Amino acid sequence: MAVNYVCRHCNTFLGRIDAPHVTEAQLGFHFLTPAERRDIIAYNSNGEMTVRVTCDYCREYLEVYPELSLLANPLQ
Repeated sequence: MAVNYVCRHCNTFLGRIDAPHVTEAQLGFHFLTPAERRDIIAYNSNGEMTVRVTCDYCREYLEVYPELSLLANPLQ
């Protein structure tokens, strides 16, 4: 299974795990609620997974300007 990590705010590609035997439990996804899973994880037709997280740059920026978190896409 391939897992792609992308920033949810600026859409920067952060990395990829391309390991055929990695499980969602090994990645810690079993701790997510169903709503969190829908918000964070997407699957494409190839069976690859895209995980939308916050990169360090956006996290720091949102800490300085928390009002930006009210916008749908604050840092694009």
